[in-house]
Amino acid sequence: MTAPMIIALLVTAFMIYLIMTDKVPFGAAPMIACALMVLFGVTDIATAFRGFSNSSIIMLASFMAVIAGLQKTRFIAAFKRTIVNMAAKGGYKAYVLIILVAMLGTSLFGTGSTAYYVMTLGLLSTIPSTKALPRSKFLMPAGFACNHPLIPINTALQYGYVLAVLEAGGMAMSVSLPKFAIANLILSLAFLAWCLVSYKFMPSKDIPETAETAEAAVEETVELPKWQEYVIYGCFAASIIGMILQSKIGDAGYAVVATAVCVLLLTKIMTFKEICSSLGAPIILMSAGVIGVAEALGVTGLTSLVGETVAGMLGSSISPFVLIFVFCILTSVLATMTGSTIGTVLVFAPMAVATCVSLGFDPTAAAAAIVVSGWCGHFLPIDGLPAMCMGLGNYTLKEFWMFTIPQYFIRLLALTVGCLIMFPM
Repeated sequence: MTAPMIIALLVTAFMIYLIMTDKVPFGAAPMIACALMVLFGVTDIATAFRGFSNSSIIMLASFMAVIAGLQKTRFIAAFKRTIVNMAAKGGYKAYVLIILVAMLGTSLFGTGSTAYYVMTLGLLSTIPSTKALPRSKFLMPAGFACNHPLIPINTALQYGYVLAVLEAGGMAMSVSLPKFAIANLILSLAFLAWCLVSYKFMPSKDIPETAETAEAAVEETVELPKWQEYVIYGCFAASIIGMILQSKIGDAGYAVVATAVCVLLLTKIMTFKEICSSLGAPIILMSAGVIGVAEALGVTGLTSLVGETVAGMLGSSISPFVLIFVFCILTSVLATMTGSTIGTVLVFAPMAVATCVSLGFDPTAAAAAIVVSGWCGHFLPIDGLPAMCMGLGNYTLKEFWMFTIPQYFIRLLALTVGCLIMFPM
């Protein structure tokens, strides 16, 4: 291990310590880590702070402003009122319903859709807390539900990567899409089961005295003229469409979101101060900063070193379950640490495929599981979805880990089992 690798790991550990102990305000720890990476020569300043020019971060910051505008509408006031009423009647039932609705939405948008989880978390963060259903009880489970389709009909992206890594590993072959969808369903059901259990362990924070207090806060919403509400709805719809089409039209899709913010300013729906408050929110600093940390970890060559070491340690006499599970852990850990899900998958999945072939195993289950595992890390708040969950829910790192660490192993175990059932080796 080289000196830059050691320094990068130490700086990352220090960043996690700062987040864990709340020694600095939320969002400041990654900024400190980026500065230290440059100071100790791990990477240059352009790489360390590249997150602030990242198209996803610009989209995220802009969309937070659009969400802030959406909160001024009668629709959101009615939405909040409905959730408050549900919470007053039965907290656990409302909790389950929120999780199911988020998972059903994922079925349409697809796993890992940035647009969908940003939209969902933005809306959920506007729901007032009640004694029957504190926001901290449901925000994190519902956020991660945006990664698990209850009806896996939109798995084209991951399915395409499965075919790609099989070809890269020297085993170009057809894979049953229905079987791949069922493997995803097994993963989603395991996640749902954990959510149903974890309700008891989720913290209760920021609870108003009564549900009536929350309802009163909703009623205090200043009503805008109808034409301004229609402008907000149009900006919101355009932002969603732009993000969905980003894969086809490139960064222009993200620019649509930024343009929507300009429209809100020009129509005087939001003041410049309100927009700046959304653009510079701590969650944006956190998300942009961790990209720089991930970049620094990647340029040191740590990913390749770890991959080669683990592959060498596996040996030739190993069960298919252990082989897949180990590679899933490796892929998900490094995807989380580096922030590059697709890049990590494309490095380790072909390696696992080649290993399976050399051992005489059918590599389909390994390819399917390892591709999906790239989106199943999230045990550290150093990626978009987990960072948003932790920041918007105001969770401590201990509270975050109480949900995410069990979730991590439950998901990977279910994923491994599901792929082996659908694609026997």
